[in-house]
Amino acid sequence: MTFFVRRVADVDIAADLWAETFAQACAGISRCRATDADGQVAWLYSIAHKQLNGYYRRGYARARALKRMKLERPAATEEVAADIVARAGLAELRLELAEALATLSPDHRQAIQLRVVDELSYPELASQLAISEQAARARVSRGLRSLGEILDRTTMTEALQA
Repeated sequence: MTFFVRRVADVDIAADLWAETFAQACAGISRCRATDADGQVAWLYSIAHKQLNGYYRRGYARARALKRMKLERPAATEEVAADIVARAGLAELRLELAEALATLSPDHRQAIQLRVVDELSYPELASQLAISEQAARARVSRGLRSLGEILDRTTMTEALQA
């Protein structure tokens, strides 16, 4: 569950993804060719990655549609949500993300803000920044790549120090 919470920053969505991952694993256990525990864990993580990628592709649109229709799924209790957030180290992750964002150029930071946080489409983002759609896509892509590299370096540095 921590895997998903650290990536989507929402306990309820993470719980849905976690449940679907294990449902897929149970349904496909006969296709698992792993013979040792490490291989089985890797197989499970590959399913989790597929679920996460699917959420990124269609989940945002589905979440907005559910919100428009005023449909809600039952939320995790506050106690459970707090425990999951603590185990995932979400507060620390948010701090790391804020620090990494601060190191980006203003153009990249603004493009990421508009696309990821404000959920603007690329045409809307391009219009707001007064640049072409292609330039907007490139700016977001480069900004996210830089952000990923910064976060990867931070994670590696912390792992080496531990």
